[in-house]
Amino acid sequence: MNTQDTFKFAVTHEWADVQSDGLVWVGISNHAQEALGDVMFFQAPTLGQQVKQGEAIAVIESVKAASDIHAPLSGEIVALNEAVDSSPEIVNEKPYSVWLFKIKPASPSSLASELDQLMNLNQYNTTAGA
Repeated sequence: MNTQDTFKFAVTHEWADVQSDGLVWVGISNHAQEALGDVMFFQAPTLGQQVKQGEAIAVIESVKAASDIHAPLSGEIVALNEAVDSSPEIVNEKPYSVWLFKIKPASPSSLASELDQLMNLNQYNTTAGA
């Protein structure tokens, strides 16, 4: 896992971390977990599900609200974090260390163009008001 300085962020508060094997780990930002409050439940996408950038594919619920999780990139869901399924509150503890699911990008060219549509940490913090 890289550091949040290398993550890319969606306006919908998801982060994307491109790994050396080409898979993209996805989680939610610190801003998102603070806005949600104590996370109580995570409804993950389905393994093998084909997703498109920006599509709502999962739900995270807290004592305050339920919120959609959007795919920051297009591709296939290839892994789910079972630890989040059994203990969703870990998202509040270390939002940049806890991935929710992994996406195998549709293609290297689509990955590059879709990453260009996301923000770096400084841009995200300015947009999110952090």
